[in-house]
Amino acid sequence: MTGTADEHYFSADPSVPFERIPVSATVWDLDLSLVSGSGVFAKGRLDVGTAVLFREIEPPAGGRILDLGCGYGIIGLACALSAPSAQVTGVDVNERAVLLANENAGTLGLGDRYRAAVPAAIDREATYDEIWSNPPIRIGKQALHELLLTWLPRLAPGGRAVMVVGKNLGGDSLQRWLGEQGFPTERIGSAKGFRVLETRRG
Repeated sequence: MTGTADEHYFSADPSVPFERIPVSATVWDLDLSLVSGSGVFAKGRLDVGTAVLFREIEPPAGGRILDLGCGYGIIGLACALSAPSAQVTGVDVNERAVLLANENAGTLGLGDRYRAAVPAAIDREATYDEIWSNPPIRIGKQALHELLLTWLPRLAPGGRAVMVVGKNLGGDSLQRWLGEQGFPTERIGSAKGFRVLETRRG
């Protein structure tokens, strides 16, 4: 794969040189100072889709939370900070992202409640009360569907997933497809060309 660093964010071992890049963001009245990196999605910034997700959804109350496609960890870390009883697991195929997410958790004093890992290192029997995600739409429809059908069944009964998806990247068709797979999904927010979807596990 060739191209810019951002295009490598979904590869397991990005070939671009590794450079740590600071990120500052305010989420749910929390001021976060994190570190992102080259070869990791949204390096050096809070991407627009994730910002929309934070604006449209209240923070979780607690429970077991999966940060799916965690990148440098901003979604899961914000959830952990906002909900002191939450136990958060981040998962990403990008090993740099996993490294950065765990480093950020340590810096924020969340090392006991946030752990990121590659998919193979996650307990197959683990279930989650909530899944939060800005999913990697650009991996392609088939790969995205496989990803969601791998992790959505790990929702505990009555659990939910919240995702932000660009309208022009298939947010509306994804909502329909999820419903067809037995995961009823509602659009609960919309801004800046993004859909915020809530998927329920019956």
